[in-house]
Amino acid sequence: MIVSGYKMSDKKRPMINHQLEPTGRPTIQDVASEAGVSTGTVSRVINNRAGVKAITRQQVLLAMQRLNYRPDSAARELSLRQMTRVGLSIAAGNRRLIPYFVLFLEYLINELQTDGYRLEEIPSRSDGLPEWLTDAVVLFGAHDDDLRLSYLQQRSIPFVLVGHHPGVRWVMPDDYNGGRQATEHLLRLGHREIVHLSGYMNNQSFQDRYQGHCDTLQAAGVQPRRDYLLDGDFTSLGGYRAVRKALEQGLRFSAIFAASDEMAVGAIAALGDMGLRVPMDVSVVGFDDLPEIGESLTTIRQDIAKIAATAVKLLKQGLLGQPVQHEVVPVQLIVRGTTARRR
Repeated sequence: MIVSGYKMSDKKRPMINHQLEPTGRPTIQDVASEAGVSTGTVSRVINNRAGVKAITRQQVLLAMQRLNYRPDSAARELSLRQMTRVGLSIAAGNRRLIPYFVLFLEYLINELQTDGYRLEEIPSRSDGLPEWLTDAVVLFGAHDDDLRLSYLQQRSIPFVLVGHHPGVRWVMPDDYNGGRQATEHLLRLGHREIVHLSGYMNNQSFQDRYQGHCDTLQAAGVQPRRDYLLDGDFTSLGGYRAVRKALEQGLRFSAIFAASDEMAVGAIAALGDMGLRVPMDVSVVGFDDLPEIGESLTTIRQDIAKIAATAVKLLKQGLLGQPVQHEVVPVQLIVRGTTARRR
């Protein structure tokens, strides 16, 4: 037999003893045995996924033809779910050992395992691209000029972005609306001098939260101040240092909108060390509503479990070749004891 210039002698072809299903229909294992490849390779060919050499793909297709193998849609989806390796690619500059990411990862693993997928974290190369490729990829940490998007598109690898970008599958919390809700809450309480404590400003989440904050201020006739934008480094320590330094340099304000619960906690500690009471002297709003960390804060709650579940749903659609979709997950203002009317 000659396949695209490659000759396979009858002696090299594996001996086959097909164990057919009771219905007499060949199985994916029969096709793999006939073609001399793994069932995972057959699955990738059936589902038209990347990662299979042209000559191997042709061998599998010929084996399917010889056996008259016709996967029905249910078997095709089951094969797809059982054999799929899902990679997790984390953008450069995003920390793994933070409560938000740990929660997201836990929910993501649970969702993938429920559907029979296998998750593996893909390290990044020096240029920020994935070190290797899997059958599908979850991209975490959306940012400006993310080269991973075109890289995966050029290789026809299904992926979902936790963030937003035109023309690709993505899911994100409504960060802009969260910034708006937090700022509207503080404005209703009479605050006008509002510090915004942010993280990495090239990160989409922080950009959107800040934009929602600024647009809401301007709509209320309050001009955003550049000196009220502080870099909290997305950590409690960073929030502490930024707020303490601002106070020591004479910056005065009546409220803080922190773009994460961690930074909010650090800000509250700094206010206390500087002799200011929360919320009597300064009101503080966080973002995330993280377990334990954000439980005493007025904060913006995002549904991390739903974000992970939606990411998996969209990824499955990509693997099945369905049209590109995206989804924005709503957020909610939770009022607790760290905000009060301005005195």
